[in-house]
Amino acid sequence: MITVLDVLKRKGNEVFSATPDTFVFDALKVMSDENVGALLVLSKGKLVGIFSERDYARKVILKGKSSRETVVQEIMTEEVYTVRPDQNIRECMELMTNRQIRHLPVMEGQKLAGVISIGDVVKCIIEDQKDTIDKLETYITGR
Repeated sequence: MITVLDVLKRKGNEVFSATPDTFVFDALKVMSDENVGALLVLSKGKLVGIFSERDYARKVILKGKSSRETVVQEIMTEEVYTVRPDQNIRECMELMTNRQIRHLPVMEGQKLAGVISIGDVVKCIIEDQKDTIDKLETYITGR
C-alpha cells in the first residue's frame, strides 16, 4: 500500500505558507505564482491554520470584504486535519472525502513534513491501479 511518505518522495515536500498577518491579496499572489490551491498558515513555525481558495470565495468575495485590507487570520480555517507519513493514501482519501477538504498537512510529531493534495492522492491511486492491471495482464497472458 502506498503511504503518505511515498507521495512526498514523488512530489517533494515543499510547503507554501503565509503568516496570520499576511494580507489575503498577498497570499493569493503566492498561490497564483506557485499554482497551488491553499497555503498553510504558520505562526513562529507552528501550524495554526490553512487558507484556501474556498476560504477566499466564501469569506471574502461573498461577504464583500477587500483582499487588500483583510488578513489571512480573519478568514483562514483553523481546524486543520493532518496526517502522518506512515498513513496509507486510502486513509487520506477517506478523510478528504468525509471532511470535504482538498489539502492535508503531513506532520512528523510536531514537525511539518509536507502537504498533500487530493490531486496527489488521486494520481497515486491511479498509478497504483495501473500497476496492478499491468501485473495482472502479464500474469494472464504469460508475457
